[in-house]
Amino acid sequence: MTVKRRLPLEPVHFPEFYSSLQALRRHASGGNVLIAATVLALAAANIPVIRDYYTDFWTQEIRLQIGSFNIFSHSGHPMSLLAFINDALMAIFFFSIGLEIKREILKGELSSIRHAMLPIIAAIGGMAIPVGIYCLLGHGTDYSGGAAIPMATDIAFTLGVLSMFGNRVPVALKIFLTTLAVVDDIGGIVVIATVYSHGLELTYMALAACLLILLLAGAAMRIKSKVFYLGIGGVIWFLTLNSGIHPTIAGVLVALCVPATPVFAPKKYIKIIRGSIAHFRSEDDETLSARTILSHEQLDWLKVIESASDKVISPLQDLEDSLHPIVNYFIVPLFAFANAGIFLLDLDPASIVEGVSIAIIAGLLIGKTIGILLFSFLAIKLRIAAMPEGTDWRMLSAVAVLGGIGFTVSLFIANLTFDTPAESAMLNQAKLGIVAGSLIAGIAGYILLGHSLRARSKKMCSDSHEGLH
Repeated sequence: MTVKRRLPLEPVHFPEFYSSLQALRRHASGGNVLIAATVLALAAANIPVIRDYYTDFWTQEIRLQIGSFNIFSHSGHPMSLLAFINDALMAIFFFSIGLEIKREILKGELSSIRHAMLPIIAAIGGMAIPVGIYCLLGHGTDYSGGAAIPMATDIAFTLGVLSMFGNRVPVALKIFLTTLAVVDDIGGIVVIATVYSHGLELTYMALAACLLILLLAGAAMRIKSKVFYLGIGGVIWFLTLNSGIHPTIAGVLVALCVPATPVFAPKKYIKIIRGSIAHFRSEDDETLSARTILSHEQLDWLKVIESASDKVISPLQDLEDSLHPIVNYFIVPLFAFANAGIFLLDLDPASIVEGVSIAIIAGLLIGKTIGILLFSFLAIKLRIAAMPEGTDWRMLSAVAVLGGIGFTVSLFIANLTFDTPAESAMLNQAKLGIVAGSLIAGIAGYILLGHSLRARSKKMCSDSHEGLH
């Protein structure tokens, strides 16, 4: 009997690897909360007893006033609760995306052209083909302006589906999908900035630009205070809100100004820690083992360690890590709960296969699948990029189908597209298409990925058995 010699494992860069896995887990668990919020929204919108309460609740006015000045106002009018969620809280969501994009560019999948090429090319196909299909079906109609709706991929939902398979899904495939979704977000941001800006107020724009320059100057001068960036960023958000540019763009622009380097280099941090710890003598062990009041000197030494620990983490990483729970478990689920409520009881079943609904469903299901898979195929066959490690075409096909889950950003763009009372029925149809298309994509992708993982497992078992003979 001969045993095939195994090649040595490649070294793993644990900090980056661990960071990627942590981000994947956060997005995946956030997807479960997002699903629950969507189900609750659909239930609340269709239960007669609470439907009116659910609808009226989002029309309440939000005020944060200093004298007669209301911070949460748009063109002098107070924001409704729904507008506050969509324009203010979602600006924090896009701020978090901006931080993630900057990190990925500096030290992530987007920092290496070789690793980034496949998801970038796949994402371009996953945006272009759905837009083309929507334009083809919506040409000459009153909903033709919604072509950007099916171009997004919801990272939380898609990674939530992948998490159901646990460790059976190759990490490279998860990172491919995450990077693809990040590039999709960049595309969505560009669309929001260029298409949904109107009635521009040059004075507000100029003031916002001056403050952005101030943030960039602060970063160049190595100002690391998070209060500096968040405080000025809040003012930029208000100016952008009233300038005619969509305020969520302010979140992205401010995020790109946040420094990615810490105050202390790790070497200096270690030196400070060692110096502070050295003050604690071995004879102090007995005293410190019991619960006691620290001396002023001991308190000062521990505060030096606490301060140094805060300064060894860059403002970008610290803010991203702090915002992830707020965004994944509060802001995005609240956005879904406020926007995914579709009244279905008077729905004509035929309406789901006509008009804006079918254009969105076709874009998400057909456009995303063809776009991601076709562009990936071309990139790999032309040797522009390589297949993700441990994956095959069946797995990549399943992920292409999962790319059709376009929930959060698709709903966001739909709200921007059909934003007048006269278009409320069309918005409802668009939401129906987004929910139905995302649901079908999720179920189909789950089934296909399950089949491909089982086939891979059988092949690995067969290869292992042959290797023992």
